[in-house]
Amino acid sequence: MSHIDNKVLVVLGTRPEAIKLAGIIRALGEDAAVIHTGQHYDESMWGRVLSDLAGVAVTDHIAIGGRSRGEQVGLALQELTRYLVQHPARAVVVQGDTNSTLAGALAANMLGIPVVHVEAGLRSHDRTMPEEINRVLVDQVAQLCCAPVQANVEQLRSEGVQDERISLTGNTLADALSTLDVDDEERAGILRRHKVQADQYVLSTIHRAGTVDDRDKLVSLLRGLAAVAERTTVLLPLHPHTRKNIATWDIKHELGKIQVTEPLPPREFMALEQSAGLLISDSGGVQEEACLFRRPLLVVRNSTERPELLDGWCRLLGDDDPVTAMVQAWEDAERWREDLAQRDFPYRTEQVSARIVEQINSRWPSERTADDEHSA
Repeated sequence: MSHIDNKVLVVLGTRPEAIKLAGIIRALGEDAAVIHTGQHYDESMWGRVLSDLAGVAVTDHIAIGGRSRGEQVGLALQELTRYLVQHPARAVVVQGDTNSTLAGALAANMLGIPVVHVEAGLRSHDRTMPEEINRVLVDQVAQLCCAPVQANVEQLRSEGVQDERISLTGNTLADALSTLDVDDEERAGILRRHKVQADQYVLSTIHRAGTVDDRDKLVSLLRGLAAVAERTTVLLPLHPHTRKNIATWDIKHELGKIQVTEPLPPREFMALEQSAGLLISDSGGVQEEACLFRRPLLVVRNSTERPELLDGWCRLLGDDDPVTAMVQAWEDAERWREDLAQRDFPYRTEQVSARIVEQINSRWPSERTADDEHSA
């Protein structure tokens, strides 16, 4: 048999997937094989991810980055299918809503291998978002849909997913944050390096295609951030795709006093999240991170797949004027933080990854586990 036969294959392509799957990979231990699709391949986005995620090692790589969505899914499907034929797995784990997630789920499904979807049942109900299509398709082929909250369970049921395929597991992000956390001294050093003080700055990210591939929308968001930067420090770790569009459209002047940085390693970015007075982002993962760090967040999108956070954890920009909404969010930030400090988390956060691995092993036990139980 191959050295990967009977293992659980974890497919990931982006930095957020690696962070949210790290606890599962660690809990699987020697039973895990990990493929990185290369969807995030830029050194600034991927280079320091694994060094920040102790206990996570990539078994093999493929290279789908820098291509269109269709090319990424098609190439990853082809390569992952070939890989799984050569190295059979007892289950394939995917997370979230990326092109790598969809390709991994389809490759496993076409070979009759069980699919485990971590972060299942999330819906924005906006079919113009590529991520929404990916989420829906993966949930339909998954044999185990790991739902963060009860509303995700109900959503899956409404779409015809049988109860035996659904598990209310909680959010794996909390497991990752516990290992990425920095102590007070290291955090203070990070803040000094960026010349900011706790609660006195805004941290922002903008990278989604629906946000940054529309010139007018990107300009309006930059103008909003620039308006806030007239009042306080705004840190903007700039995604390579966003940086490229800013250069292509010659709109660098719209950045104003915004302090632009390269994308930051996970530990450094999360330390800055933890101390930010306000977060402004189009990221799905940042919505959860803001919640777990009890930081106010303005989501610069028209919809969210995490409506459980709309009761005060975060706000949607929607059709509001970005300048007005961002400035107002900053003016509200101190009171907003005080409110968040008193709230109960909407997610189960304890030992989520370990419970998911227990379900995988009970549903699709390894030959080694089965032999141990038989001999006992």
